Amino acid sequence: MRFGFISSFGTPAQHVEIARACDEHGWDGFFTWDGVSLGEFGEGAVATWDPFGILAAAATVTERVTLGAMVFALPRYRPWELAQRALTVDHLSGGRLVLPVGVGVTDDRAFSSVPGQPLTLKDRAAALDETLAWLERSWSGEPFTADGEHVRTGVFQFPQRPVAGRVPVWPVGVWDATRPPARNLRRALRWDGVVPQLRGTAEVPGPDDVAGLVAWIAAERSARDGAGRPFDVVVQGRLPDDPAEAAELVAAMREVGATWWVESRWDPAQDTPESLLARVRQGPPAT
Repeated sequence: MRFGFISSFGTPAQHVEIARACDEHGWDGFFTWDGVSLGEFGEGAVATWDPFGILAAAATVTERVTLGAMVFALPRYRPWELAQRALTVDHLSGGRLVLPVGVGVTDDRAFSSVPGQPLTLKDRAAALDETLAWLERSWSGEPFTADGEHVRTGVFQFPQRPVAGRVPVWPVGVWDATRPPARNLRRALRWDGVVPQLRGTAEVPGPDDVAGLVAWIAAERSARDGAGRPFDVVVQGRLPDDPAEAAELVAAMREVGATWWVESRWDPAQDTPESLLARVRQGPPAT
């Protein structure tokens, strides 16, 4: 099991310092986040930064950690710009970029304040799929075109391919053991991993939830002849402060098949850039 850390608050320089500390103190991944204009205007407004800019800078001060954002809101990107930015970070980092992706939230004004952006969940999901398809074709190194409902382009070519031939993609997937699997879970099966969420709540999935999800994934991938390809189950959450409790939770998650724990701290009252850096310097939980 690998351990990542989300740098949730800070200036660009502070985010990059947290990335450096992740690399130096035993973490396996550094993650920023993706938003443009959120929350209230004025003094309480949330500061947001370009995630690819943060990751490009992080790539130059780290040597081994995986780099990504939780999560990239792909439907609001222009696919050709996304492809170029991802390819740049991939090469700067020597192939360490991953792309956790989702449909985005419409309370980001980059959706709601821009005419023509997809707003309904159906349209954002369709735009996500078409953008991912475009992105994957850009990794071929060959000329290609697109004629989708949301993504239509003439011929493009990116002659330089990603370092490993492709960049791993982890779509968000909603899981509820009591109901049929959501369509976004079936989307994740086509890619390289899943970032699970519980249906209708922001609650962190527990070991029982992850166990059910992993069993469903194994059965579906076996039926699709995809079981031999690596597949990540990426759980986000805040570990207990007590080291013994944290170790117990991590052990339970690893036992049921989670491959990543990404430490996520989003309380601005206590999760200051200084406290985030201090936590990173303590290292990942004992296993």
